[in-house]
Amino acid sequence: MPTLTVIIGSTRPGRAGLPIAQWFIGRAREHGAFDVNVVDLAELNLPFLDEPNHPRLRQYVHDHTKNWSALVDASDAFVVVTPEYNYGMTAPVKNAFDYLNQEWKDKPIGFVSYGGIAAGTRAVQQLKQIVTTLKMLPVFESVNIPFHTQFIDEEGEVQANDIMVQAASAMLDELARTEAALSTLRSKGETIF
Repeated sequence: MPTLTVIIGSTRPGRAGLPIAQWFIGRAREHGAFDVNVVDLAELNLPFLDEPNHPRLRQYVHDHTKNWSALVDASDAFVVVTPEYNYGMTAPVKNAFDYLNQEWKDKPIGFVSYGGIAAGTRAVQQLKQIVTTLKMLPVFESVNIPFHTQFIDEEGEVQANDIMVQAASAMLDELARTEAALSTLRSKGETIF
């Protein structure tokens, strides 16, 4: 079974990204198409890019980079759970992508975004530019949660509506479909670009 890695992109104390990610992780496990792995960037705690060599060379000198490389290499698909800060993505998310290069290639990616009226979609648009440069395939389907605090109850759990549930299922279906196609390219050492 392919591995889906869910990346929690907010590191802020008291972040809404944690309960939103926990809700989505539950949906992904129920979906059943993937083994689900979770990377919380707050726990991963990558320093800002500190490798002396360009990531495309894979000549890493730090253990944190080698560990991150192995984790991304072993993943077949990704979902980033991301807020939008000042019309853009978070610095930890950008940093996590910039650390590596070849490890991302020919893998599908989806997004769960949240925020105010724009539901984090401006951050996603920036991320799509980055992931396509890394030769990933962003799926069209996504989960966009506007005014996200209304879905988090007093216990800190997400009470999803039908639209969120349907969007998660559609995105997971598309990730499974595109992962199956891209796995053939990865096994042959080819590329989609």
